[in-house]
Amino acid sequence: MSNVYEICPHFENERFLLRFVDPADRDDLLRVYSDGFALPFFNSDNCHGDDFHYTTPERMTRAINMWLASYARRDFVRWTIVDKATCEAVGTIELFNRSSDDTFNNCGILRLDLRSDYENVHAIVDILSLIVPPAYDLFGCDRIATKAIAQAVERICALEAAGFTASCERLIGHDGTRYGAYFVRSR
Repeated sequence: MSNVYEICPHFENERFLLRFVDPADRDDLLRVYSDGFALPFFNSDNCHGDDFHYTTPERMTRAINMWLASYARRDFVRWTIVDKATCEAVGTIELFNRSSDDTFNNCGILRLDLRSDYENVHAIVDILSLIVPPAYDLFGCDRIATKAIAQAVERICALEAAGFTASCERLIGHDGTRYGAYFVRSR
């Protein structure tokens, strides 16, 4: 498999397309990141205080530009999730291999941000089925971890259906903050 930071692959099934984020996604992604119902489900752990609540086109553009710059630095990859029936961007997925001194060292961290009308078991399972299997090889890891707070009932059901289990371990942030509510799946 090629280096994900040299050629970013796309993935698709009947319902969704995952492709590298593009500045042209701005208006659709603004609907995602300004969605107050979706906001609590976004994982902003260890993101220097960014809560991913973007309410203006300018702020969304800055976020996309930061994602593109982060990809160029090989920090993480951000895919846009496109609903093929509507051709709309309905969320994003971020993935990277985490290097740390905690139990999440050399673990793929997956951030899934979805518009609230896609926060359901079927959509999440469809999306995870596209990205999780290749993620191990793309990011050179044997485990994938993602966050799901207790209120994310649909997401937790989808994660369990996709083979993830709740972890008692805490992810330790760069400033020492201990983050919980992670689900992990081994290869």
